[in-house]
Amino acid sequence: MLLNTTFVKSFKNDLSHIFLHENIVPNNNEKIFLSMKSVKQHSPLSRLIISSLAFLLFFSLNLSAQEGDAANGEKIFKSVCAACHKLDKKLVGPALQGVTERRDQDWLIAWIKDSPGMIKSGDKLAIQVFEENNRLPMTANPQLSDQDIIDVLAYTKGDSAAPVAAASQQAADPGVELGKAVFKANCAACHKLEGKLIGPELLKITDKRELSWLKLWIKDNNALAASGDKLAIEVQASNPAAMTPFPQLSDEDIDNVLKYLAVGDVEQAVASSASSTDQEIFDNPGFGVLPTLALTILAFILLSVIVAATTNKKVVEGEESTPSMLKTMIFNPFLRFLVIIFVLLGGAWMVFGYLFQIDVNEGYQPIQPIAFSHAVHAGDNKIDCQYCHSSAKHSKTSGIPTLNVCMNCHKSISEYNGALFGDYSKEDLDNEIQKIYDAVGWDKDNVAYIEGFEQKPIEWVRIHNLADFAYYNHAQHVTVAGLDCQKCHGPVETMHEMKQFSPLTMGWCIDCHRQTEVDMTENGYYKNIHDQLSKKYGVEKITEAQMGGLECGKCHY
Repeated sequence: MLLNTTFVKSFKNDLSHIFLHENIVPNNNEKIFLSMKSVKQHSPLSRLIISSLAFLLFFSLNLSAQEGDAANGEKIFKSVCAACHKLDKKLVGPALQGVTERRDQDWLIAWIKDSPGMIKSGDKLAIQVFEENNRLPMTANPQLSDQDIIDVLAYTKGDSAAPVAAASQQAADPGVELGKAVFKANCAACHKLEGKLIGPELLKITDKRELSWLKLWIKDNNALAASGDKLAIEVQASNPAAMTPFPQLSDEDIDNVLKYLAVGDVEQAVASSASSTDQEIFDNPGFGVLPTLALTILAFILLSVIVAATTNKKVVEGEESTPSMLKTMIFNPFLRFLVIIFVLLGGAWMVFGYLFQIDVNEGYQPIQPIAFSHAVHAGDNKIDCQYCHSSAKHSKTSGIPTLNVCMNCHKSISEYNGALFGDYSKEDLDNEIQKIYDAVGWDKDNVAYIEGFEQKPIEWVRIHNLADFAYYNHAQHVTVAGLDCQKCHGPVETMHEMKQFSPLTMGWCIDCHRQTEVDMTENGYYKNIHDQLSKKYGVEKITEAQMGGLECGKCHY
C-alpha cells in the first residue's frame, strides 16, 4: 500500500500532539498539559517510537499481502488467465513462469490491470511487449485488486504445477486410458496400483522391470519360467498364487497396460501434488491471519505502554504528580478509541468466520445402523458404485439402494471372510450381515424368505445434504460430464466408514468448474458449442466455467 508523504507527516504530528501534549484527569475529565520540561524529556525518542509503532499497528495487516498467496493465485490464474497463457509454454500469450524475474512487480500490476491504457500512454516497455506478441491486445482486468495480482505472480514463481503438468502430459497419450480399461478387465481382480491384493502392487513396475521381460511375463509367465528365466522363477516362488497367462492380449494391449502402470491414475497424481503443496504451505506458513493478529496485539500493547509512560505526568495545583500507568492507559482518549476499533474489527472477524462455517459439514461421519464398509465392497470386491447407486446416471439423486440389491449377493454370502477392520471381530461382522436378514425376513438356514414376514427398511443416516436453494444433478455430472464419484465423495473405495469428504460449499463448486476441462471425447452433446468456444478463447480445451458453469441460474433458480 502506497502512503502519501503529506498524510504521513500530518499523521505523525497529530499523534505527537495527542500523546505528548494532553491527558485527561480520571476524576473531572479536565485537560492537563505537560510541563515543557516533561515534553523536552520525552519528545525526541518518544515521537520516533510512537510513530513507528502506530505505523506498524495500522498497516501490519498488509504484511501478509506482500508475499502473495500462490494457492489463491492459481485459482485466479485458471479462471482469468489460462485461456491465453500457460506457465511453461506459449499459448496465445507468452509463457508466464518466472515473469517476475523479467519485469518489475509494480509494472506488472499496472500492465495486468490496464495494458491498453499503458500502450496508449506511450510506456516503452508496454509497447515493446505489444509488438513482440504480434500486436495482440491483452484484455484489461480492472476487476482484480493489487493483492489478487500479487497472488497470481506468486503462483507464476513456483514449480508446484510441474508434477501435475507432467502427469497430465503423460496421460494425454490415449494409450493410457486404453491400458486402464484393459487393466480393469483383466488384472484388477488380483492386482492394485498401490498395495498388495493377491498379487503385488503394479504402479511404476516399469521402473523395476525391463519392458521386454514384462511383455513376455504377461503373455505367458509359465512358459517364461519353464524356459529357465531366473527372474521369472524367482517371482513365481515369491508369489504362491499362480498368475493367469494372457495370450489373448495383443502387443498393443500390453503396451497400453504398461503405459497406464507407468503413470497411474492422473487424478491421484494431481491430488498427491496438491497435498504435498498444502503440506509445504503448512510447514512454512509465512505471515497469515493468526501471526498478523498476534503482531497487531503486540503492537497495541507496546503502543499503550509507551503512550502511558509518555503522558503519565500531570500538573496538579502547580506541582507535578505521577498517576498510575494503568489509569493513564484507561483514560487516554486515543487508546480508548483504538480499543473500540480493535474490538469491533476483531468481533466482526470472528462473527463472519463463524457464519461462513454454518452447515459446512466436511468430515461428518455419523454412526450407521449397519457397519457397511465401502472399502470392502467398492475396494476389495471392485463393485461399481452405480451397481448400488443406480439412479446416479439417470436422475438428480444417486439414491439409496434397496435391500433387494443387498440380497442379490447376500443370499449366498451369509458370513464375513475378509480382512477385519476397526474394532470388529468376525462374529461382529457376521451379525451385521444378519441385520439385513432380520430386516427382509431371510432364513439363511433354509435359504428362503420367511412367508408372511413384514419387511422393514434400514434407516440409514444421511451424510451429504445440500441446501434447498442449491440445485445439483447427479446425471449431469456422472453421465454427461463423465466424472468419477471420487471427484466429490473422495476415495470411497478406502473408507470403512463413509464420511463427507468435500466441503460442498459454493466456493468449492465454483473452483471445480473453473479448473475442470470438459471432456469432448465422443460427446456429441458438447461438440458444436466446443468448436465455437475454442475459437473464441483460442484454446484446444475449455473449462466448465467457460461454458457458462458460473452462471447463477445453473444452480439457483
